[in-house]
Amino acid sequence: MYEDEFHAASVMAGARRVTVTVAMAKSNQYQDVLMDAKLPKTSPLKRPAAGWQDTIALAGFILVAAGQASNQILARGLAGSVPPFTLALFRWSIIAAGLAPFAIAAIRAGKIPLAPNAWPILAAGFLGMFLCGGPVYVAGITTTAIHIALIMALSPIIVLLISAALGSEHIGPLQWLGTALALAGALLIVSGGHLETLTQSSAAWGDLLVVIAMLGWSGYTLMQSRVAPNASLLARVSLFAAAGALCSLPPALHEMWTAPHQVFNARAYEAYVFAGLVPGLIAYAGFAWLGEKFGSVRTSLVLYVAPIASALLSWIILGEPPAMIHLFGGLLILGGVWASLRK
Repeated sequence: MYEDEFHAASVMAGARRVTVTVAMAKSNQYQDVLMDAKLPKTSPLKRPAAGWQDTIALAGFILVAAGQASNQILARGLAGSVPPFTLALFRWSIIAAGLAPFAIAAIRAGKIPLAPNAWPILAAGFLGMFLCGGPVYVAGITTTAIHIALIMALSPIIVLLISAALGSEHIGPLQWLGTALALAGALLIVSGGHLETLTQSSAAWGDLLVVIAMLGWSGYTLMQSRVAPNASLLARVSLFAAAGALCSLPPALHEMWTAPHQVFNARAYEAYVFAGLVPGLIAYAGFAWLGEKFGSVRTSLVLYVAPIASALLSWIILGEPPAMIHLFGGLLILGGVWASLRK
């Protein structure tokens, strides 16, 4: 784009020189003036700084990671004060409605045939939205946002192991090492350094719910790219979110019936809107934009930034700073995930 502007400026300058020369050459009395005439110089166009794309990418990664981490902060901050499945119902409903124009356009264009994709969409919505919705909010009652973030960061390891078991991925020595390190880090964090706490601590049950959510997200990761692959990410997410809302509806109705005062109040309404917008529409749209702008490889860096964002937000907002065991376990998990993704 900038090269074309430079070329156009040069052509215009040359045209001006020809016009002035012809006009002044018609009269001899202007010959001396012609010899001394100087055309005004065009100022060169400035190219943007070489690192502007990296700056935008870094800012985008931080904002998207913070948006994703805010859901874990919400789970811990509410700690069950807002019924979890009702919160998940409204979150996924807002996302589905907000992204519906993308889904409708894809359906009309024939990129998402509904008949053959109905059950896969429902399965993906159950794994990625339902299991990663209400159960995570329940887990926030007994476990910390940092635990939730670090356990969820194990998902690429599980995806790799499942892919290897299905024969679609070969695991090399470095990947096996990374897998072992990540699993060791997760065990260290969940147990707190004491294996007996896995059966004695109430927090362990919250961590177990997060493990179930992480396994669901791993299955969703494997499925979502295979369901209507010709459609955009946002179009597919709209349908998956609608399926997640549908799956969340029965337990949410139970919560509305048994605890209406917790479901219908100002604080709950604020939580519904926040969950649907910040870790919902904004985070998904931001992630899709990063993927389109910078490619899937660079966008995957969000995976490493999200746990850091969760730890910082947990410290700032909830007053729960990371302990040394979180730092050590987090290094094992993130280092292991990094190694497992190398070829």
